[in-house]
Amino acid sequence: MATSQLAYAVEKAIGHDGSAATHQDVTSFTPGKTGKNETMKALCWMGKNDVQVRDVARPKILEDTDAILKVTGSTVCGSDLHLLHGVVMQMTKGDILGHEFMGVVDEVGSAIKRVQIGKRYVSSFQFACGGCFYCKQKLSSMCERTNSNKTMKFLYGNQTGSFAGYSHLTGGFAGGQAEYVRVPFGDVNLLEIPDSVPEEKALYLSDVVSTSYNAVHDTGVYKGDKVAVFGCGPIGHMAAVFALKAGAAKIILVDTEPRLSFVKSRWPAEHKDKLEIVDYKKLSFGLTKKPTVVSRLNELCDGRGPDVALECAAGEYSKGWFHWLQLTVGLETDTSEIVNEMVESVRPFGRCGITGVYLGYSNQVNLGALMEKGVRLIGNGQAPVQKYWEELLKQIENGELDPLQMVSHRVRLEDIDKVYYKFEKREESMQKVFVETKFSPPPCKGSPPLKRY
Repeated sequence: MATSQLAYAVEKAIGHDGSAATHQDVTSFTPGKTGKNETMKALCWMGKNDVQVRDVARPKILEDTDAILKVTGSTVCGSDLHLLHGVVMQMTKGDILGHEFMGVVDEVGSAIKRVQIGKRYVSSFQFACGGCFYCKQKLSSMCERTNSNKTMKFLYGNQTGSFAGYSHLTGGFAGGQAEYVRVPFGDVNLLEIPDSVPEEKALYLSDVVSTSYNAVHDTGVYKGDKVAVFGCGPIGHMAAVFALKAGAAKIILVDTEPRLSFVKSRWPAEHKDKLEIVDYKKLSFGLTKKPTVVSRLNELCDGRGPDVALECAAGEYSKGWFHWLQLTVGLETDTSEIVNEMVESVRPFGRCGITGVYLGYSNQVNLGALMEKGVRLIGNGQAPVQKYWEELLKQIENGELDPLQMVSHRVRLEDIDKVYYKFEKREESMQKVFVETKFSPPPCKGSPPLKRY
């Protein structure tokens, strides 16, 4: 939800924090039952466009089902930039960021049965209870018990489950861009990693690999489909990879430099003939000017348009002045420009999946095209990581899937605040980073060299 007039109105109507207090709605700063009185380094949100690495309290066991991880790997996600920019409501100064992480278990609560101290685990970015209606269906991102935020229910009709390091709107849990992190319901939310899989490959099961896989399979990509991917950051990159694995005949990447060149450079040589790129900055944008993204996609797909369009960008980024103005003054929280390009470009009865983060309301959505063309517009949701991660781990183990293909940088936790700003500006062709801590093992084969800032 953008920090706008609409967001402020909602918070005023419901209350600033929007939450009903439960034992889950706590951060690592809360006094615990057990644990050492130590400090650790963590990335903290200090205000709009201000993140800092600070020394903070080490997390402690708060519930009998908790586990404490020594973090051996984390990363920066494009959705973290929404927090940096202040477009997600209910952030509090000092909140620890980071929703993708893995590590070695250091402590466990007395009710933990499966997770063992000293073993390596990756955490799903969503914290689920494991026993509610949605958890029993492996739809962990919609857990009914771990997030009681009233504002979210007012906005969407339902709450999501809780997400690590992603505002009090999503539960208020401290994140994993830190040296230690508390994982609630540890037996549910941690997946053991075998010795054969290094941190640099296992880490991304926490979000990006599972999310991109969900985008492809939830929207429906079938053999012979022509697929347009809007946004070629790590999610879009891996969505293109999974679309290819699903049998797509053509993949069209819609973005600009340096991302287009990065993905193209990592594309498998045997499938170069299936890849097309569209640089939207080299095309016109408007109702009458040609060529546009829509006309170019039609041209690349025999005049009919793609069978499938996948939105992997987000609703924060406007392309034209009109939506920029609406976002600036708070008349909408998300721009509809990319969604309209998708709906207008896909063939009749085509499919459009939205995986990029949209937090509220968009104006000028082309519902006429949606209806008249019979387009399926699908919200992919926050991907239910736990539905896919065992299957994807097996693909990594047998060499069928290599998440390192999207990783451009290896950095230290102590430098992660600087990395945020470089990632935001796409400096150094930064795509996906691996963030090591003092607990990380040596780099694996194929890992980018460490770079300090």
